[in-house]
Amino acid sequence: MSEGEIVRAGLVQQRWTGDRDSMIDNAVAAIGTAASQGARVVCLQELFSGPYFCQVQDPDYYSHTEGVPDGPTTRLMCEVAERHGVVLVVPLYEEEQPGVYYNTAAVIDADGTYLGKYRKNHIPQVRGFWEKFYFRPGNLGYPVFDTAVGRIGVYICYERHFPEGWRALGLAGARIVFNPSATSRSLSEYLWRLEQPAAAAANQFFVGAINRVGVEPLGDNEFYGQSYFVDPRGQLVGPAASDTEEEVVVRDLDMGLLAGVRDLWAFYRDRRPDSYESLTRP
Repeated sequence: MSEGEIVRAGLVQQRWTGDRDSMIDNAVAAIGTAASQGARVVCLQELFSGPYFCQVQDPDYYSHTEGVPDGPTTRLMCEVAERHGVVLVVPLYEEEQPGVYYNTAAVIDADGTYLGKYRKNHIPQVRGFWEKFYFRPGNLGYPVFDTAVGRIGVYICYERHFPEGWRALGLAGARIVFNPSATSRSLSEYLWRLEQPAAAAANQFFVGAINRVGVEPLGDNEFYGQSYFVDPRGQLVGPAASDTEEEVVVRDLDMGLLAGVRDLWAFYRDRRPDSYESLTRP
């Protein structure tokens, strides 16, 4: 991929439909919509195929797990990626083995090849976001995936509050980092328009921030959408999506900005990792 290439990218913002099958059908149709508009990479929202069940602590939701990549949804999305010629980021509830579950995103190349997965490393446990009940912390580090649109990374929802993972992805060469989320109108809503642009500017890559919309039956959290892309200068690429309605966001990302911004600001040159030893102490 040349530095000056324009990558047309898509985000899928959904409302919970009430059942898994229609949610997956909705996502497949939305991917088709993005592809018809020329998108070459598309990311779905966190735990896209179900409700955000972490509003409650109920072991019945362990049944929402599936294998990655050998589960039915990853296999289906490999077919969808190949059909449309798009790179896909597909967040799922992964079962590694009975009783061992992760909040995971599968990454699939434009020819339908499964490239690997990211497991959410930072797991919250606060009212309405009881994630430690459902997920082990990730154990795969911060991988970056070589795709048909260049190197991409994934960081999931709550993790946007932690600068270290953003930087790890930048150091590994990510040009676009997707942050699939399930975040609601609460104390952190104002941070939605603050943290991802700040991370994009500090690490000098594009960020795709994805959220769901609506109130789900499991709680009173209202997911406020507002999915968007932000460039390496920290500026939104076009407007954010609706805060109440489903939407497919498609934007052109100019990869030429990456080298220009990094040369101008030189944050990577001026890093001082030799002085950061204390950051890795528990």
